[in-house]
Amino acid sequence: MAILEICIDSVESAIAAARGGADRLELCAALSEGGITPSVGLYRAVRAHFEGPIMLMIRPRGADFLYTEAEFEVMKHDIDMAKTLGVEGVVLGLLTAAGGIDVVRTAELVERARPLKVTFHRAFDMVVDAGRALEELIAIGVDRVLTSGQEVGVYEGRHRLAQMVAQAGDRILIMPGAGITPGNFAEVIQTIGAAEYHAAALGWQESGMQYRNVAPAMGDPERSEYRWQACDAGQVQQLKKILLLTQ
Repeated sequence: MAILEICIDSVESAIAAARGGADRLELCAALSEGGITPSVGLYRAVRAHFEGPIMLMIRPRGADFLYTEAEFEVMKHDIDMAKTLGVEGVVLGLLTAAGGIDVVRTAELVERARPLKVTFHRAFDMVVDAGRALEELIAIGVDRVLTSGQEVGVYEGRHRLAQMVAQAGDRILIMPGAGITPGNFAEVIQTIGAAEYHAAALGWQESGMQYRNVAPAMGDPERSEYRWQACDAGQVQQLKKILLLTQ
């Protein structure tokens, strides 16, 4: 049976994902940054509301995936921390300046993470040669690759993703993710034929604040401090239903 993984960055999103029937969670902080390593406190709070497998993001900052030695040390320490928590696995990705997989350091982190499962995340979508990169990740022993097929979303990359699934065979899991919605999911599944899918299933949440000072900004000045996106249980339910109907 195919797996639906939901990406979350808050306790409320974990509750919604569980209510919607998610099979597995990818736990991050700051999805607005593409996801970075969450706190231990957030993991423990999420675990209280979700009994299934949880994959923990290992990413020291937003932006690109070319990391300094200091940032690499952070990733190693965060993997050590993850191994003490009872997560199913970790999610990571490292690239070279030339747009290839950082094979040496990725292999070091994969070895350090065992026996946890390892997902190579959408850093894969930034490589110059996807076919070669996939073979390198297979050789390293990575368990799955999260990818949009190097396009803005899975729907746009669905034909390339189908080719990747064929290339991977049973050597590594290809997990399509990015831009999956109830409106395109059925066609995505039928075209790609993957065993696992990844979605955020986001809806808008409104702040309960009555007094609102709109002059200062705590982060991006273009983003409202009183409105944010979080997992929507109804969307998760729709995605799960579509997935079950296409088995």
